[in-house]
Amino acid sequence: MSPTSKLAVVAARLRLPTLICGVLLVVTSPLHGQPVVSWAGAVLVAASVLSTFVRGLAVRREPVVVEVPVRGRWIAINSPADKVPSHGVHSTGQTYAIDLVHWPDPGTVWTPVHRWPLMRRPEDFPGFGQPVLAPADGRVVRTSNSWRDHWSRNSWPALLYAFVEGSARELLGPGALLGNHVILDLGDGTYAALAHLRRGSITVSEGQVVRAGQQLAECGNSGNTSEPHVHFQLMDRRRPAVAAGLPFVFRDREVPKNEEAMIAGAPVESG
Repeated sequence: MSPTSKLAVVAARLRLPTLICGVLLVVTSPLHGQPVVSWAGAVLVAASVLSTFVRGLAVRREPVVVEVPVRGRWIAINSPADKVPSHGVHSTGQTYAIDLVHWPDPGTVWTPVHRWPLMRRPEDFPGFGQPVLAPADGRVVRTSNSWRDHWSRNSWPALLYAFVEGSARELLGPGALLGNHVILDLGDGTYAALAHLRRGSITVSEGQVVRAGQQLAECGNSGNTSEPHVHFQLMDRRRPAVAAGLPFVFRDREVPKNEEAMIAGAPVESG
């Protein structure tokens, strides 16, 4: 592993403890009566936050080959084929994460923001309820199945609300960001997370062995999401809070770029 990759792993492990220690020092500084305690806490908080944005602070290694976790025609959003970190941050193991939006009609163009309506029911989107599949053979190590599927946040006013809501979810931890999710142990220190799943749709349980292509759940709109889609990522720990993201490639095809359409088992087409 390169020095940069080792540093990325260390940063992933220390990011949350550093943030917690920093906040505690700032909050308790009046009890100590020492301004240096408050300053030390502020430095720790700043270091934790800034480490999530450093572009070069990523694990560089051969990508893990996985199967596409969906079927049909999907649009790639926040793709690692365009930038790393793909979602703008390294936190919660999402350095190389990808979002997949189901868009079955090639004659229409998917757009991220709409003027009207302000919000829509998740059932109004074609992706809601679509099968989500295991990307490889593995063992289920975590499931979360009780977060509600909220209405969309893909109008400008709703996106502003989503920003505030997302900040609150950050305080609640990775589970609130991922919503309903499944985490698989793929072996060799690799874990797969599939998130924003439909409430009550998860069909597997912790400890269960699954095979590549087996249905795990359905696409939903739970967690920090603007519309129903599947969030997929690989990481080096089962707990996203202390995990470093890992690169991946889909078997027999390239990872699609932002707003490129993908059909499982077929070449990438322009979105």
